[in-house]
Amino acid sequence: MLRIGPYALPGSVLLAPMAGITDAPFRNICQQYGAALTPSEMLIANQSLWDSRKSRLRLVQAGNRTVPNSVQIVGSEPAQMAAAAREAVRQGADIVDINMGCPAKKVCKKAAGSALLRDEVLVAAILQQVVAAVAVPVTLKIRTGWDTSQRNARQIGRIAEASGIQALVIHGRTRACRFNGKAEYDTIAEVKQALNIPVIANGDIDSTEKARAVIAHTGVDGIMVGRGAQGRPWLIHEINQALNGETVTEISLAQKQQTLLEHLSALHQFYGEYLGLRIARKHVAWYLAALDFESHYQKTFNRFETVTQQHAFLHLLLAERLKSEAA
Repeated sequence: MLRIGPYALPGSVLLAPMAGITDAPFRNICQQYGAALTPSEMLIANQSLWDSRKSRLRLVQAGNRTVPNSVQIVGSEPAQMAAAAREAVRQGADIVDINMGCPAKKVCKKAAGSALLRDEVLVAAILQQVVAAVAVPVTLKIRTGWDTSQRNARQIGRIAEASGIQALVIHGRTRACRFNGKAEYDTIAEVKQALNIPVIANGDIDSTEKARAVIAHTGVDGIMVGRGAQGRPWLIHEINQALNGETVTEISLAQKQQTLLEHLSALHQFYGEYLGLRIARKHVAWYLAALDFESHYQKTFNRFETVTQQHAFLHLLLAERLKSEAA
């Protein structure tokens, strides 16, 4: 059983926090499919920016609350990070997650995210101050290092454990790799061997076979699924079955389609019509690709400007697919 502080999680498959993707509607759906933890999209530690609509929405908890509420923060100033952690807890965070893995230029140029991996002294200062600032568990997400010549994840992991971090997530790429090439898991295995706190592997885990292989290779306590769940949140359910030694049974086409329609409605409700319509486009594109629809259907969907049009198109499209599958 995977534990983070006092929390015994209901599984070992976690959803990766992804900016612009893992909003409350998506986290809620992934919890329904068995995600044991669904950290929020990252929040900039500078609280003067939290009055924006984007930041306020990122603090909204997933609706069904079946797992602890984990809020991710990013920044480079220890005192500011500590203050952000306190405020996140005041607003309902059960767990504070620190982002030291984001490879985005706009984050790294401010010496935050994965840029911090180059400064182990600053890493220690941030972790120590955040842990001291809150009574809830603090977790950390990192990459294997800044680049392939500076893979220092094991050193960072030891600093994290000594600072009181309760769990460590490692994406199997360096910052320089961004999302290119294949994730490697040897470094993650080395870190797992060196630490006593839970270690969770992330990166390119997009199938039940890959999940089994990563755990067998690394010995980690859990895995974190990111891009693999885009458009197919049911992958989390399938991986849970595989890791529990159960026969993996793919959910029905009808259930997949129902998930898509429920997700669409949740986006419209959460964001309102104007923004919901636009955010729905990328999620629907991932679902349609996962369901093997040709790309021109996505282009048609993207032209719609009302909630009614989006729903009517998908209801008709999906009904025709079900009919053809049954024939």
